[in-house]
Amino acid sequence: MTLVKDKLNIIIPLFNEADCIDELVRRLNGLRVRMVDVDIAVIFVDDGSTDATIAKLSDYAGKFPFVRVIEFSRNFGHQIAVTAGLDHADADFVAIIDADLQDPPELIEDMYRRAKASGGDIIYGKRLTRKRETWFKKIAAHVFYRVLNALCDIEIPRDTGDFRLVSRRVLVAMQSMREKHRFLRGMIPWVGFSSEPLFYHRDERYAGTTKYPLRRMLKFALDAIFSFSNEPLRLATYTGLAAVVFGIFGGLLILYLRLFTNYTIPGITAVILTMIFLGGIQIFMLGIIGEYIGRIFEEVKNRPLYIVKSVFNADSKESRHCDE
Repeated sequence: MTLVKDKLNIIIPLFNEADCIDELVRRLNGLRVRMVDVDIAVIFVDDGSTDATIAKLSDYAGKFPFVRVIEFSRNFGHQIAVTAGLDHADADFVAIIDADLQDPPELIEDMYRRAKASGGDIIYGKRLTRKRETWFKKIAAHVFYRVLNALCDIEIPRDTGDFRLVSRRVLVAMQSMREKHRFLRGMIPWVGFSSEPLFYHRDERYAGTTKYPLRRMLKFALDAIFSFSNEPLRLATYTGLAAVVFGIFGGLLILYLRLFTNYTIPGITAVILTMIFLGGIQIFMLGIIGEYIGRIFEEVKNRPLYIVKSVFNADSKESRHCDE
């Protein structure tokens, strides 16, 4: 009797990670050797790299049938690259991991064994320590997740990244979600199903430089907040009400001083400060509304999330996404 193996797809987005690929493939191959009871395929998604990334990936695809490569026509972003991997996945379990080896690929086996033992649909990596990361990045991440959870209606695991393993039914649900401003760390918990953490110590980057400078970190944070919360819009309402109440009390105070005391507030100073204060609030609130309108504008254009340039050892689904 032939034993039917579970299928496991490992999705790895890459952007200019040529220096990491050799070590990454070596460790992934070692993972396959250990997990002989599982049929493993690795889906690399090249997000418009300008170095030797795609050349190395195509060479490995020619050597190893388990290596599948999807090449974008340009850089579409990390979250879109992961989405393309999810679109091309067809397995019982799917793992997501970055190419810089900060998250150890060997832990994918632990995630799979945990999911099989507990019947869990989502096993996410929860960082205990983060080697060689700046104090600013650590503090920013700590504050970000706590602010985001305070604003959102769903619980997003703290101190986690995209490193996780999900079951097939989570995969199918994710494939149906086509919004353009994507925050997968929130979208996966939004789907629901059972989840549990796998605690680990995050390593330093194996080679190369981070692909998330401050500008991209801020954009990523804004996408997360505006995609999962309406609280900033409510903030506009609350601030407007507060300004009205402040104006009423201020007017009553000025009237009281005028009628019942000999003290009067200098008119021109009060007027100028009030105009600056209210003008700043209005511009800030218009900016918040503009963020939501900009995202609506992107959605109604209904462009594909990405364009596939070429594939290796995988079926092309480019035409499907060009029609969406």
